[in-house]
Amino acid sequence: MKVKVLFFGVLSEVAGIDCRHYEDVKSTGDLKHRILDEYPEIEHYNYVMSLNNEIINNDRLLRDGDEVALMPPFAGG
Repeated sequence: MKVKVLFFGVLSEVAGIDCRHYEDVKSTGDLKHRILDEYPEIEHYNYVMSLNNEIINNDRLLRDGDEVALMPPFAGG
């Protein structure tokens, strides 16, 4: 199983990448732990996760081909 993760804003700067693929992750909670293991600095930033373009607030099961985005707060005007 392969999941695509997109990093936006300051999170892409901290991680040094805009996109990365992860394999063998079962849930968004599991994925978050893997991301923080690789990029521990991200823990110091506020962000929300989206799963297939839907902002999520709890752990969700992942399927092959899912897209997860890490998005810091943003403002528009």
